[in-house]
Amino acid sequence: MSNCLPRDITADAGDGKTAPAAGTQIVRHLIAVMLLTAAALDLTRCGLLMAAARHPASAAGLVTAGLAAAALTARTALGYEAGQRWAGWAALLIGVASGPQAAASGFRSPYMMPDSATAALGILLAVTILATAGQADRRVAVQPLRRNLPGNREPLSTIIRSTR
Repeated sequence: MSNCLPRDITADAGDGKTAPAAGTQIVRHLIAVMLLTAAALDLTRCGLLMAAARHPASAAGLVTAGLAAAALTARTALGYEAGQRWAGWAALLIGVASGPQAAASGFRSPYMMPDSATAALGILLAVTILATAGQADRRVAVQPLRRNLPGNREPLSTIIRSTR
């Protein structure tokens, strides 16, 4: 059993082997880059929090949560790049949760820029994943071309039905 997503399998060369689609690899790479950017924004927010912290105990908890979010996002990016099934759902949840998480601080200074970027990136990430999710069951099976040679006595209707 293959661990690839169904949309990654596009062609059957007749020998049972399948080849990944070039378009899905580009989209997977783009989504992985968006996830790594979200992780970098989490780390930026952690750095700003440590620089502007008033209470060290609450800052330590928030920094720990930010580092855990960045690590989970980076792991999801690697999983999505590798075509793991769980990573698509995790990336969608990260994208959907990024907007409210960024809005929780109220877009105040010094967090306004990373929070705005996180909210915009989260929306873009969720829309990109949902836009590519519709391609999940589109498989194109490529059959080898059977020519009606003297040794091939199959009726034409059988050849047409087998290529559909």
